[in-house]
Amino acid sequence: MKFHCSRLVVTVAVLMAVLTMPVAARAAVKYYVSLGDSLAAGFQPTGSFAQGYADQLFTALRAKTSGLQHVKLGCFGETTVTMITGGVCSYRHGSQLNEAVAFLQRHQGSVALITIDIGANDVNCSITMPLDMRCITDASAAVETNLPSILTALRAAAGPGVPIVGMNYYDPFLAFWLQGEGGRAAATDSRQAFLKFNDTLDTIYKAAGSPVADVEGAFSTTDFATKVVSPDFGTVPLNVARICQWTWMCTPAPLGPDIHANTEGYGVIAGAFLKVLPF
Repeated sequence: MKFHCSRLVVTVAVLMAVLTMPVAARAAVKYYVSLGDSLAAGFQPTGSFAQGYADQLFTALRAKTSGLQHVKLGCFGETTVTMITGGVCSYRHGSQLNEAVAFLQRHQGSVALITIDIGANDVNCSITMPLDMRCITDASAAVETNLPSILTALRAAAGPGVPIVGMNYYDPFLAFWLQGEGGRAAATDSRQAFLKFNDTLDTIYKAAGSPVADVEGAFSTTDFATKVVSPDFGTVPLNVARICQWTWMCTPAPLGPDIHANTEGYGVIAGAFLKVLPF
């Protein structure tokens, strides 16, 4: 094995530069840690992961927070169960939660913000028509068990002063409204299911002392009464128009229909987070 003295000199020089750096400068680096499912990952059916709400939120925060870095851990398909146990995405520490806890413990005092969205994949059973309310109830029970444990672990690892901000969800199945009388009934049922599920999330986050980004409100999820004119679908309720405008649900194949937000919709979600951040 050859010994490269020049590399050693460079390595030592870099190390000495870091060690002799003023403490204030070394402490200037701050981290934003984003956790969750495919929305946190920023998935779009185009294959892009670059313009999710966490990415856009980071861009907004970096403009006013010098030295901020983004640690993006969201996982496509993650549930509250797999966030704890692993099995969907690959992490050095086995699961998304373990990965986050390890990072937070190593960087206590340097984490500025944690955001999390999780639970929507637990209730995938709600897609069927008519809605399977027992399936939704069972899935909500899993969230009620797992999400408090996740938040407790994050708080213990991050320390008491780090904001942990959650979110509720928009209802992509409002797009069923466009499918005639049966679709309108399904959209109405879907809204009721999402309102119940979001109430569960709100209660859990607030019990943990976590602010909640009101994505449900930002997408006008409850507003069937206000009618607007869509250039593609004519006169439709505002909540339906929002889903068609801000997600891929009303997009024809091959990109749609898809439940995920588009770039504009992710921006709306980022805006909902900005409204409740404590800084």
